[in-house]
Amino acid sequence: MESVFIVGLRLRLLATCLIIPTVGVCIIGQPREQEHARLLPGDLGKFHQLGPERLPIKLAKEDQILRPDVFRASLGGDDPSFVGREADYLSPLGDKFTVEAISTRRDSDAYSLLTLVAKRLRDRRAEVSWKSEDFTPVMILWSGGGAFVRGPIFFRLTGPGQRSLDDQVSLSRLLAERLDKGEDDVPVLVKHLPDWQTAQRNAIYAVNIGALRDSISNQSVLNELNFDGGTEAVTANYGQSQLVIVEFTTPQFAGDNDRRIVAKIQELKSLSQSVPTAYRRVGNYSVFVFNAPDEKTANELIDQVRYEQVVQWLGDDPHLYERIQRYFAQKTAGVVIAVLESSGLSVLLCLGVGGLCGALLFRRRRARQRQADAYSDAGGMVRLNLDEINDGSDASRLLQGSNKHG
Repeated sequence: MESVFIVGLRLRLLATCLIIPTVGVCIIGQPREQEHARLLPGDLGKFHQLGPERLPIKLAKEDQILRPDVFRASLGGDDPSFVGREADYLSPLGDKFTVEAISTRRDSDAYSLLTLVAKRLRDRRAEVSWKSEDFTPVMILWSGGGAFVRGPIFFRLTGPGQRSLDDQVSLSRLLAERLDKGEDDVPVLVKHLPDWQTAQRNAIYAVNIGALRDSISNQSVLNELNFDGGTEAVTANYGQSQLVIVEFTTPQFAGDNDRRIVAKIQELKSLSQSVPTAYRRVGNYSVFVFNAPDEKTANELIDQVRYEQVVQWLGDDPHLYERIQRYFAQKTAGVVIAVLESSGLSVLLCLGVGGLCGALLFRRRRARQRQADAYSDAGGMVRLNLDEINDGSDASRLLQGSNKHG
């Protein structure tokens, strides 16, 4: 009886998949059934799941997000671009929450979905707030819902409204804490945006061309970008200027794309068609600025983009001994210089204090000498006064010269 129910459920889900042409990539299948069960468990703390799981129809049909050109290219049937599920949960207060979970291949893929959902909300004039929680590097909240990422998994929750915000955050934490946190940070490329903490709120992250096309219209030069090999991109608005940074994984990919982009820009200029206000290759980045007021403003924006190269060895680092030797040499030299500096300062301090004390003592003695009212018949020199030792003289023993001549 149970097997008949499971077969019926599979047929129902398959039929639903067939009537949603916008999905493009099948989001059910055998290879990742264990991951399906982990995404949305039956009960989470005091939250109880209502009814069976289903496909995330709203994300696919209404929001137009679950498309092949939005996700990283699939590696085959055993590793689809994403796996999606949706289910309802009942809170202890009787509120119903709809939870949509999309398991992607990388953390940056899930973050890309989050930025696209935020864009859909902004297009609908919804007020979106960004915050970080202990269970996720970034979470967005709006009236009636919230979304967050946990490693390579994207979650969206919709509920009764603002009155259920605490339950929504509690349910989000329960969903996240069961899963590996992954890198537990926003993609590094986002942090290379100028003033990225502010720009993040309107940024769109792309792991395929579809997310860029959703954000930048009428720019055919973007069709020259090749997202093979793990290429990723981010775009953000700075006033009326729109900055796009595309990161390629190798210098070869960056060089090939740069040559195609430059040639395409020249072709578009000759045809008097729309081109970027400025374009430049920065390391393994291709940096565009669209719709800027002038070329100077666009170039000033590009000047703020820094390419930081990171080298990671798959095996032992062949330069490890040299780096350790250089590290200890620098540390030893630093210690020697610090000792010399401290010794020199100590000597100078001692000389200074000694000189000051000596000068004060000398001036004090000079002042006392000037104040002394004493007679000296030695020309200011010290003399031994022996006259004061005798109590007096015997006058009878003195010669009376005046009497003899008398």
